[in-house]
Amino acid sequence: MKKSLGVSIGSSGRSSAGDGEEDETSKTAIASYQARDVEIERRKMEVRERLESQINRAEEEAKRLTQVWAELEELTDPMRKEVSNVRRRLEVANRDLKSLQQICQKKEKEYKEAMEAFQEKSNERSQLTTSLMELLNESEKFRMRKLEELSKIANLKA
Repeated sequence: MKKSLGVSIGSSGRSSAGDGEEDETSKTAIASYQARDVEIERRKMEVRERLESQINRAEEEAKRLTQVWAELEELTDPMRKEVSNVRRRLEVANRDLKSLQQICQKKEKEYKEAMEAFQEKSNERSQLTTSLMELLNESEKFRMRKLEELSKIANLKA
């Protein structure tokens, strides 16, 4: 440092007369600047922490919403699948029922025809049995009469 006329000049080229006040002001300004810088950093950290907290909450809510959505989809899908499956089975059952109904009606018609034929044959058999019984009775009566006549004739000749 150079000294001339009672004023010292530092390496910065400034005079050191009144350096004490300037240093105090500088130090105060620097301290104030540093305090503001620290305050800004502190607020920045607070804001960052709040943001991170909000982001975490938002992510958790998004996860919950995704989970609820998935559960809703699971609830809806099996019901749709089950309903369509039941409808498909119902359609098959209806087709089977229609064909079975047609078969049943055909078989009922055949059954009625067979029953009518059976009844006719049964009636015919009953009539024939009755006729046979009458013929046998008549034949027995006729044979008995003939035997009696023959017996009378044989008794007469004997």
